[in-house]
Amino acid sequence: MRIVIYSKGGCPNCVTAKRLLDDKGIGYEEVNAETMTHAERERWFGGIRQMPQIWIEGQRVGGLAGLQQALKELGL
Repeated sequence: MRIVIYSKGGCPNCVTAKRLLDDKGIGYEEVNAETMTHAERERWFGGIRQMPQIWIEGQRVGGLAGLQQALKELGL
């Protein structure tokens, strides 16, 4: 399963999302959204500014709450 977390520094929900995946032994790729250009952020997030933004298998699940719900639905 491919999970990508777009995060930024000083983001408590980003830390919690990564810790949740680490605790479950689920691997993920992290992308620092602060290093992305404005055009890249607009393309990936539209007007969404909340971090983290998380994709599972190429589908955006949203932030921390979306990740928690997706993992529950996947039985993880």
